[in-house]
Amino acid sequence: MEGFVNRFIRYIKKNTRSDASKAGVVIPSTASQMEFLEELYKELKEIGLEDVKINKNNAFLTATVPANTDNAPVIGFISHVDTADFNAENISPQIHENYDGGDIALGNSGFVLSPKEFPNLKNYIGQTLITTDGTTLLGADDKAGVCEIVSAMEYLINNPQIKHGKLRIAFGCDEEVGVGSDNFDVEDFGCDFAYTMDGSSVGELQFECFNAAEAKIDILGKSVHPGDAKNKMINALTIARDIQMAMPLVCVPEKTECREGFIHLVEAHGNVENAELTYIIRDHNKELFEDKKNIVKKICEEINAGYDIERVKLSIHDEYRNMADIINNDPRSVDIATKAMENLGITVNKDPIRGGTDGSKISFKGLPTPNIFAGGENFHGRFEFVSVQSIQKAIDVIVEIAKIAAEG
Repeated sequence: MEGFVNRFIRYIKKNTRSDASKAGVVIPSTASQMEFLEELYKELKEIGLEDVKINKNNAFLTATVPANTDNAPVIGFISHVDTADFNAENISPQIHENYDGGDIALGNSGFVLSPKEFPNLKNYIGQTLITTDGTTLLGADDKAGVCEIVSAMEYLINNPQIKHGKLRIAFGCDEEVGVGSDNFDVEDFGCDFAYTMDGSSVGELQFECFNAAEAKIDILGKSVHPGDAKNKMINALTIARDIQMAMPLVCVPEKTECREGFIHLVEAHGNVENAELTYIIRDHNKELFEDKKNIVKKICEEINAGYDIERVKLSIHDEYRNMADIINNDPRSVDIATKAMENLGITVNKDPIRGGTDGSKISFKGLPTPNIFAGGENFHGRFEFVSVQSIQKAIDVIVEIAKIAAEG
């Protein structure tokens, strides 16, 4: 049996970066993700999982560990195999045993992982850390989750004295570009509830996320020679400025926290004749979420009212919703995970996610799916790291969840 550290390192060395430009057009967005799934397919068969299959239509690999006891719920564990939009070629992980709390040189890159900049490092004194060499990301998001699920299933197969119900696992693509779970087949997965292993630090149990929407604003100006522009020119960039200045200036990410939502300008470009603005709208509360969308609508309507024709065209589409609205109707998944962590002496952190998760979309497909820590920190860049002890705790939590659920 391969140790989980070697398994994790083997996984992260595979470049599985997704491609936003192809998201939703090609499934998966990069061929390397499917290649990785095909390797996982062989590994799961060798370990002894059953019903191992890859659905080429949605790029999900699923498999089963059969129940060895009766009357237990069917539980799923889910992770994604793609990594974020940062260099993922030639990942060279660095292992630092018995971390002393000081600066960590990231290979020969000149970059330093320092507790002065990243105070969360102080939580890992005495532990074994796996970092990058400063030239790539690490890929713990979410290869740590993949490793933890595979390792936990292997442990349960090799220890049949541990009673558990039917367990299902799923590994998908393109989570980092926002489309991975769009085509997830909940009916085929066949679970009572599930977990995404895609959180960060130890103890995270997340079942509340933002409601999310994207607003695109197209602005039509009128360009004439600036020397003869009086009462003729309509500058699309000026209209864009007026729209932004009309937005509530305290309702932005840099001035909000916890359950406070925001209206965030993420992209702006154009010229005198045409301009485009893109906002993301977020709030945990459904009513406040709708209020924020209405604020954007009203601003656009008021700007339009000052012109001869419709100069501002707004389109808003919802991206995902707060999974708490689903999970609160069937809290078994949260209750069991809470008990599992407490049994293992882990302090549970149920703070809401200031973002989204595959679990949100999957929950609204009918499968309650909270998110559990995978152990990594500083995701999506060269300063990413994960503790070996954190990965072990995540594996232990998966096993404990299976045991508790079987006890009834």
